[in-house]
This record gives sequence, structure tokens and C-alpha cells, in this order.
Amino acid sequence: MSKKYALLCTIVAVLMAAFHLYTSGFGRFPALQQRSIHMFFGLALTFLIYSWNRGENKKINFIDTLLIIAGMASCANVFWGIHYHAYERAGAATTLDIWMCVILIVLIIEMTRRLMGWILPIITMFFIAYAFLGPYLYFDFLTHRGATLNYFVQYLYMSTNGIWTTPVAVSATFVAIFILFATFLANSGVGDFFMNAAQAIAGHKTGGPAKVAVISSAAMGSISGSAVGNVVTTGAFTIPLMKRMGFSPVLAGAIEATASTGGQIMPPIMGASAFIIADMVGISYLKVCVACLVPALFYFYCVLAQVHFESELLGLKGVPKETLPRLWETVKNSGYLLSPIIVLIYLLAVGYTAMKAGFWAVVAVVLISSIKKSTRMNSKVIVKSMVDGAKAMLVVLCACACSGIIIGILTMTGMGLKLPFFLVDMSNGSLPVLLILAMLACIVLGMGVTTVAAYLLVAVMITPALVTMGVDLLVAHIFVFYFAVVSTITPPVCLAAYAAAGIADGDPFKTGITAWRMGLAGFFVPFFLVFRPELTLLTGSYWEMILAIVIVFFAVTAVASALTGYMLQKLNMLERVLLAGAVICLIWPTYIMDILGLVIIIVVSLYQALKKAKKKSGSELSAV
Repeated sequence: MSKKYALLCTIVAVLMAAFHLYTSGFGRFPALQQRSIHMFFGLALTFLIYSWNRGENKKINFIDTLLIIAGMASCANVFWGIHYHAYERAGAATTLDIWMCVILIVLIIEMTRRLMGWILPIITMFFIAYAFLGPYLYFDFLTHRGATLNYFVQYLYMSTNGIWTTPVAVSATFVAIFILFATFLANSGVGDFFMNAAQAIAGHKTGGPAKVAVISSAAMGSISGSAVGNVVTTGAFTIPLMKRMGFSPVLAGAIEATASTGGQIMPPIMGASAFIIADMVGISYLKVCVACLVPALFYFYCVLAQVHFESELLGLKGVPKETLPRLWETVKNSGYLLSPIIVLIYLLAVGYTAMKAGFWAVVAVVLISSIKKSTRMNSKVIVKSMVDGAKAMLVVLCACACSGIIIGILTMTGMGLKLPFFLVDMSNGSLPVLLILAMLACIVLGMGVTTVAAYLLVAVMITPALVTMGVDLLVAHIFVFYFAVVSTITPPVCLAAYAAAGIADGDPFKTGITAWRMGLAGFFVPFFLVFRPELTLLTGSYWEMILAIVIVFFAVTAVASALTGYMLQKLNMLERVLLAGAVICLIWPTYIMDILGLVIIIVVSLYQALKKAKKKSGSELSAV
């Protein structure tokens, strides 16, 4: 890439970031204007940076220039024509509107293809075809009267029901500023603090390097909101360290992939999806963070437990304590870098809007990082943070735009109302069956697309069915969001595992299978959440919350033990089967099943302790 062309890309990215910083701090534009400007910047930056074959553009070319101009025209028509002349048109689409709508949809599909591949564009084109072919379909369930081109344009392009609906609205407001906050925070040096603190806490323990990977990935993943991005940043350090301490390349890559994936469900930032959940459920972002806290902690506890059991089984020790950073020294030297996160949480708690809180949190990053010269953000670092943030917005924007088209078509055709009842009938009225169908849909749709895209697709189609069956609306959204996240470590398309395998120099498919196994204990957490909604900390009494947490703690420990084949010592097959059965008992919340499940786990644990004590005393006698 030539210097002049790189400068052009930088200018566009900085302008995009500056637009979102300004509207977050000083007031956003009216809905269609805010979203159309966001869309134009996204289209322009994508076609400038990424070539048609998904590589990096080296120089401007005629085709991409034409696409950028077309994007400007289609977004300008929304910004000026539709926004200012809506009353004059009375909702009617002109010939110009029809052409601009077609052009914009084609550009969104091409943008998505360049950034994410063919999966989401094909799904989007399938739904567009469905909008027009409704009267000609064979199955009565799928038929509808069909959309005319004029009505299609009015609904999807000229209103806030289609392209410009909730996903793009959230992308153009809350998500944009929090992505910028994340990139500013990452460039302030907080990543080094997380890594050093994790080493100080867990580096010397059994399987220490792997536990460092889990803890640091939880912290960094919450900020980055990207499983693959988290693998690349923290994995570059943790994977070589795990290999040096005796972990195989496959296991080292799998642990990093599994830990990095969970960062997206760890408050307080959680990537883009938390804001979309808040908007779709109609609650504050802070409540979403509170609701996701316990499930996120249990996910990482599951991973840590499996890492510990696996390390005990393989006899893998930690790093000598004297070679590791000191926790107090780390906190004293770099702990101030966490202050912007505290500022963000405080502003949200006292009632600031998410956009305003995000803006002042960015300002706090710049000011607080200036405390020491080593972390001070000069103009070069600030520009880099703005560019990184603008680039990170692109994948979220294209996923949201395609999801908006799909949401609009589901609403326009009436399929959005019929689908929940069809799914309930398909599950024969059984909530467990419906939950399994929802889980499979999340995992399948999440293969090869971003978490945001997978979550949005399933949230629109399946959460209404879960709500119809009596699941709390917020819990239903967290359930599908959780499985959209873990789809990145589920074979055959497990992008986070493949990225980790590249760093670890391990077999990609074996790494994917191992990562799936390492994260499998966490797959049970959303089911517990549905049957024990008090885990969200928003419902039930304190006693019910504590009881639910204790029960789930025993259950996920049992799952982790059964999967690795180790508890206090190596488990035999009968013990593993008993533990698996106990977990199934604990999922269903009745007193009898709870008591039965807990008794099984306690009996197996006591039997393990007894065998270990006998083995220890036998070895001591033989030594004498």
C-alpha cells in the first residue's frame, strides 16, 4: 500500500471515528441521518481497505471508486431526500428511491462478502428472494401474498423497519463509541497490565501458564469483543509459554481459543451484542451486564476447572514463582490504567446514557494514561486508536445491516409471527427440546460468521418461541447469545480454534475438537440459566440466588471432572457416568432432583478422597 493511499484510508477512518465521538459527546443526529452517515463511512472504508478477493487493497481502483460513489449516493438519498421530504412523499417511493435501495442492498451484500465471506450474504439473498416469491411456495406455512418492489423499498429503505432498524441503530450509536473505547483502552497499555496480573495470580499454580491464558483472555476479551482478535493478542504470549511448560501444541491452542471466546460474555464491555440485547429487550446496558455476570464467571470457572484437572492428569506444573511479576508491584505500577473502566461503570450507574458514558470513558483513557510517560497517548497513538476503532466497526456494521434486512423481511411477510408457533409445534411443546433446537441453530448459524450476526439471526427467529414457552425475555436473549459466542469453538468451522492452531503450530481440526471439549462444560450454563433465572441476579430472593449458584457450582465442577476424567485423582468410567447423571438431575429445578444430584456428586467426591488417602498411605508405607 502506497503512503498516499494509506493516508487516504487513515483520513476516512479518523473521520468515521471523529463523527461517532462527536455525536456521542454532543448529541446524535436524527435517526435516519445518524444511521446513513454511519453506513456511508462503513461502505467507503471497506471498499478502500479490502479488495474484492478479501485481501488488502494496495491502491485505489476504478471498481472500488465506483462502489464508494454509489454508496455515497444511496446514503445521501436517505440523509437528504427521505429525511427532509418524508411528509411530501407520504411514504411513496420514487424511481430514484427504488434504484438507490437496490444499489445499497447490493453494496451491503458485497461489503459483507468482503469482510465475512459468503455465508451471511447467501442467507440475506435467500430472504430477499423469499419476500417476492411468497405466493409461489409449495408449503402453506411459508406462503404469503408477496411484496411489490415499491412496498419492499418503502419498508426496507425508506423507514426504520428494515436496513435502518434496531441492529444498525445500535451499531451507529452505542456500539461505535464502545468499540472506540475498547481500542483506546487497548492502546493505553492495559493489555500488559492484565497479562502481568494474570501471571502473578496464577502463573505458579498447577497448569499455571494455561490459567494465565484463561484469566488474561477473560480480561482482554471483555474489551476487544472478538474471539479471534483475543486469540491473536493474548495467545501470542500464552501459547508459547504453555508449550514451553509441557502442553502439547493442540492443547495449548485449544485452551487459548476456549478462553478467548468467553471474553465476549464477560462484563463490563462484552463486545457489540450487549448493546443490541439491551435495545431489543428494552432495558439498560448496565442491567444486561449484571444479568450476564454470573453466567460469564461460570463459563470461565468451567474452563479453569478443566485446565486444572487436565494439568493434574498430565502432571504439568506452573512457572517458578520467583520468575513471575509481583501482583502488588503490577497493581502499583499499572493499576491506574483500569480507572477508565471504573469511570465507565460509575457513569452508567448514576444514569448517564451509554453513549455519553462511553464518550467520557474515552476522554478518561487519554487523560489517565498521561499519568506516566510510558503509557502517555501521543497524537500518533490517538490516531491509531481511532483507525483501529473504525476498522473494528466494519464487521459489526455489515452483520447488523444484513440482519436488518432479514428482520424487515420477516416482519413484512408475517413470517416473524408464524415462526415461533411453528417451532413450538416442532418441539411438541417441550421446552428442553426447543432449547436444544435453539442451541443447534445458534451453533450452525454461528459457523463462519461473527457472534453479532449469529446472535441477531437466532434472536429474531427463535427467542419469540422461547418466550412463548414461558422463558423470561432477557434470559431467552442471553441463552441464544451465549451459544452464538461458543459457536466460534464448535467444529467444523471454529475460527478462534483455527487462529490459535496457527500460533501454536498445531493441527487445526484437532485443536478445534479439543477446544470444543474444553468448553463443553460451559455449554450447560445457559440451560441452568433458563431453569434457574435467579442466576441473572435480577430475579428471586438472595437465598434463591445463593442456592442456585451453589447448585450450578457443583454441577459444572462435576461436568468438568467427567469430561477430563479427573477429580482428586483419575476417575473410572462408572464415576464419570455417575457425575454426568448428577448434572442432568441438577438441570431440572426440583428439590428431589437437586438432592439426588448433590448426593451423587458428594458420594463420588468422598470416594475419590478415600481412594487418594489410601493411595497416599500405601506409598508412605512402601517408602518406610
